[in-house]
Amino acid sequence: MATVFNILAILVMAAVVIVLIRGLVNMMRGGSGVTSNKLMQARVMLQAVALALILLAVYFTRK
Repeated sequence: MATVFNILAILVMAAVVIVLIRGLVNMMRGGSGVTSNKLMQARVMLQAVALALILLAVYFTRK
């Protein structure tokens, strides 16, 4: 079970990196502030999901 959570956590962390890069590119190009805000919100939510998955993996590993 812990392996599943580890794999999911890695996938979500990769998604965080992708959203972060998209946000940086948007800022460098002088893109819309609304788009930057939406990307930042998506990044924060993905980070929360990644943290929850990591905690679940640790919980199931210790059992």
